[in-house]
Amino acid sequence: MAGPTTADRGERHKLKSGPPRPPRGRRLRLPRPPVLIVTAVVLLLGAATVWLLYGSQWLRVERVTTSGTGVLTPAQVRAAAAVPVGAPLISVDTGDIEDRLRRKLPRIDSVEVVRSWPHGIGLKVTEREPVLIVENGTNGTHGKNGENRKGGANAGKFVEIDAKGVRFATVQKAPRGVPRLELTPDQSGAAASLRRFGPDRLVREAVRVAGDLPPAVARDTRAVRVRSYDDVSLKLSGGRTVAWGSGEKGDTKATILTALMKAAPKARHFDVSVPTAPASSGS
Repeated sequence: MAGPTTADRGERHKLKSGPPRPPRGRRLRLPRPPVLIVTAVVLLLGAATVWLLYGSQWLRVERVTTSGTGVLTPAQVRAAAAVPVGAPLISVDTGDIEDRLRRKLPRIDSVEVVRSWPHGIGLKVTEREPVLIVENGTNGTHGKNGENRKGGANAGKFVEIDAKGVRFATVQKAPRGVPRLELTPDQSGAAASLRRFGPDRLVREAVRVAGDLPPAVARDTRAVRVRSYDDVSLKLSGGRTVAWGSGEKGDTKATILTALMKAAPKARHFDVSVPTAPASSGS
């Protein structure tokens, strides 16, 4: 008996495998519920943060504190700062306040404005310190071409000069322990000296010399006299004088002057204008 033919086997295979399956298409996957929830929470938190910082009454400026004042009073600093009390703390322009303080109060050398959450603004002030003073309307307060600014409401008062040579304040009474600046250009070369260096440069040279003085000499210095760029001298207590010369080699001159004063304690005049050839005289 003959077995099944090839055609019979093929027919049975078709019956077992069933009808052909349609081709698979791409499924549209919907976002999972957790992703939607996280997104919504992030958006809500962002909106709540913006409202908290800008719209709520919780994080607004309620107090302004100051630190570092000496001559200036906290009230003066707060008034010049003009911090917008009641405004959102995040919206306060700290850079603008710093610029305003330096512009309105020249005595301020540096200032830092900081936010103190949740309700404060802090004003950290560093005041300028005078290293020299000059009587207003006399030497050291010359105009652009060297002329004296005499008269006016500030005549007879004192102008304070800081370590950068900045004239920053006018006071009625000279501060104790601060030497006077005597800017008296040599008449024979005054025009040339002022034309070449200008009064501001000569003032800075005096400040430079004052900053290089040994502590003991600085305490005894009553005046710094400037006749030209390279002719600076000191008036000390007891009528003693020091010829300093220019502001160059200040550290070396300070060391030599200290040794010279120890070697000749009764001398009345000391000369360190040429550090390699110091001298003292008088007794």
